[in-house]
Amino acid sequence: MSRFSRIYKIHELLRAAHYPVPMRVFMDELEASRNTVTRDFEFLRDTLSAPLEYCREYNGHRYNPDAPVFELPGFWMTPAELHALLACEHLLENVQLGLISPHLNPLKKKIQQLLGASGHDAEQISERIRIQPIQNRISKNRVFDPVAQATLAGHCLEFSYQSRSDTGDSQSRCVHPQRLLHYRSNWYLLAYCERAWALRLFSLDRISNICITEAECHRLSSSELDTFALAGFGIFGGKPRDIAHLRFSEHAAKWVAEEKWHPEQESQWQADGYHLKVPYADDRELVMEILRYGAEVEVLEPTELRGEVASRVKKMQKIYC
Repeated sequence: MSRFSRIYKIHELLRAAHYPVPMRVFMDELEASRNTVTRDFEFLRDTLSAPLEYCREYNGHRYNPDAPVFELPGFWMTPAELHALLACEHLLENVQLGLISPHLNPLKKKIQQLLGASGHDAEQISERIRIQPIQNRISKNRVFDPVAQATLAGHCLEFSYQSRSDTGDSQSRCVHPQRLLHYRSNWYLLAYCERAWALRLFSLDRISNICITEAECHRLSSSELDTFALAGFGIFGGKPRDIAHLRFSEHAAKWVAEEKWHPEQESQWQADGYHLKVPYADDRELVMEILRYGAEVEVLEPTELRGEVASRVKKMQKIYC
């Protein structure tokens, strides 16, 4: 066990004990010799200014009960906790390049120094934890940064937006940012749009000419935002207009039965397969998800959704026949 870990363990033993802790307990818990524990005691007292004292009456060590409550100074965590923190930083950086590195680099270097002192290799984090983005669209930092800043600070945004479904020129928008969403490897801004006078979802990769204004944004309640963003299936928001009833084959159900498609989904095994009911507001993403399973899934209801899927299948059949 490294000194880093031993000091942390000694501190925990001293804090948890109601009476002075005998030397034998420290030696057993730390799996260390008396000399090693004694040197750690000296480090605690002389370097970290811990109010550590020997109590002859109980033949053990304790923190002076009359001294102020002592905590390990600075950023003191176990190697496991430091590794977890570095892993989180690495994961965030892979989700959005440049998101936090300019702000956390000094802290990251300090963590690496601490881990280095404890005999752990911090550089292994980037080799052993990887995010493999699939079909992600690049959100440039010159867009992401102001969107994140305005969303957190509560300021309105002005920008040009070119929707994929709109073949015309980009449109100027003034919006009140509500939430920044990361969904299926891509970033979206949920905002109240003054052009539509309603909540809208904006894909960050379609935003340009962005500007943070001085105007404070109008905040909507969490319930309103959840109703828009979470009520229906997928990224297309709004109140559910119908419920999709899907039947999966036994083979596909090995995966689907363990997935969460929607917070209010209903599912059960029946004699003819695995049945899943999902509320949806817009069928575009749902149709794509259904087609992904091919012949392993059948839409039972509603008729409109079943017809849309059948129409897509017929168009595909014309291509390959």
